[in-house]
Amino acid sequence: MFRRFGAFFLDILEVVVLAFAIFLFSYLFIFQPHKIDGNSMEPNFHDKEYLLTDKVKYKILKESPQRGDVIVFIPPLERDKEYIKRIIGLPGETVSIKEGRIIINGEILEETYLSAGTPTSGAYFLQEGEIATVPPDEYFVMGDNRANSSDSRYWGFVPKKDLVGRAWLVYWPPQETRKVKAANYNF
Repeated sequence: MFRRFGAFFLDILEVVVLAFAIFLFSYLFIFQPHKIDGNSMEPNFHDKEYLLTDKVKYKILKESPQRGDVIVFIPPLERDKEYIKRIIGLPGETVSIKEGRIIINGEILEETYLSAGTPTSGAYFLQEGEIATVPPDEYFVMGDNRANSSDSRYWGFVPKKDLVGRAWLVYWPPQETRKVKAANYNF
């Protein structure tokens, strides 16, 4: 009787340990859940939504982040937090703000994911009319809710090493479940 119970207990323990190992591997190397805290990405991402971040694309496959990717990263001024923003400027590009529009390498960036008529203003790091060149292995990021976003306009560029991953899937609340798509631009 005790032998059967012991074998049953070991079988259960084996399943639990295996499940935990799979979860831990997935969490550390493949997908990580994140909660959106705030409305800096409105109207496309909402406060208290949950999403899965793809950690494979940038970290394991070594693919370069692209303009329009929605990323999760460790911000320069709050190292104990993680932010979600959209990549606007890539390494080597020039970024400026003119008359409420983003200018990349001298061309207006068409941002169809923003609410109609949403102007973009400058801030401490990048003011209206100034031009900033994105350094190698760094990115210029902005929230979709330009009037309420702490982003590269305020504190500068995000180093590639601080990227946690690319937003992949919004899964909570269930009625808002959707795959996160990168934006298409005019260039």
